[in-house]
Amino acid sequence: MNRLDRLTAILTHLQSKRTIKAQEIADRFGISLRTVYRDVRALEEAGIPVIGEAGMGYSLLEGYRLPPVMFTKEEAMSFLVAEKIYEKVADTSSAQHFNSAITKIKSVLRNSEKDTLESISPLIGVFRNRNTLHQKGNILQLILDSLGKNFLIHLDYTTFEKEETTSRIVEPVGLYHAFEQWYLIAWCRLREDYRTFRLDRVINLKILSERFQAIHPSLNEYLEKEAKNENLLKVVLEIPKTDVKYLKVQRYNHGFIFEKYKERSVEMTFMTSSLEGFVRWIVMLADFVRVIEPMVVKNRLVELLGQMIQNSTHPQNEQ
Repeated sequence: MNRLDRLTAILTHLQSKRTIKAQEIADRFGISLRTVYRDVRALEEAGIPVIGEAGMGYSLLEGYRLPPVMFTKEEAMSFLVAEKIYEKVADTSSAQHFNSAITKIKSVLRNSEKDTLESISPLIGVFRNRNTLHQKGNILQLILDSLGKNFLIHLDYTTFEKEETTSRIVEPVGLYHAFEQWYLIAWCRLREDYRTFRLDRVINLKILSERFQAIHPSLNEYLEKEAKNENLLKVVLEIPKTDVKYLKVQRYNHGFIFEKYKERSVEMTFMTSSLEGFVRWIVMLADFVRVIEPMVVKNRLVELLGQMIQNSTHPQNEQ
């Protein structure tokens, strides 16, 4: 970062809080305290009303605003929640860019609103399973750059079922987040067809200098077409009313369509594209779920439970 960019970033940072200590500025931008003092002096000489108080830190004169836009307290709260969520689902680079954008947004708030956000921020938490994208650097940013400029992507990808790793050159179509994972839809030149790539299974990814000329459907068009062509399996379950609460959230991840209440139970209908995935989910609920239809689900459930019993009574590693 050159000095002009750093001075602009420091000014934005100064606008994001009521007061900021010199050490905080030094830590944020990786510079010495002496450099901080010089940069602040340069801002003052440029006419920026920086106020320095011994032991308190730096602040800007109340009412000084560089950007013309202003936000309400409710809008600022929504940005705070978005920041908490995004840092849990994005890669490291994207999270840093988003954090920088949020800092710019905070910089135009009134001091009272800054104080409110500072006090509320520790009270908001977003918890999820380990974010594997944190080990993949700037993978989201690379894909976004490719989508914006029609650059080809080279990736090494490990399939789920066969655990085979192959190198692919793909033409990206779109990016979406679902079921706590990021997915890339792309035309795969190796398979000569559209494919879905789960980003946590991408080993390496780089943007090529070559652009592709093909015209692909939009992400929404592609997903809608796939949904219509998907070979869905109808599954009907019966669950006691007392146990329905355990399915309230997870059912939407497994193709839940509708439910019908009876005297003591609830009949739930699902449309799933993965027999194996659905049955393995049911295994976790086996003590209170009854499969009404189809028979193929009942049979596979019996096979899995039988294998579990066999593995428990006759471990494979026993001599």
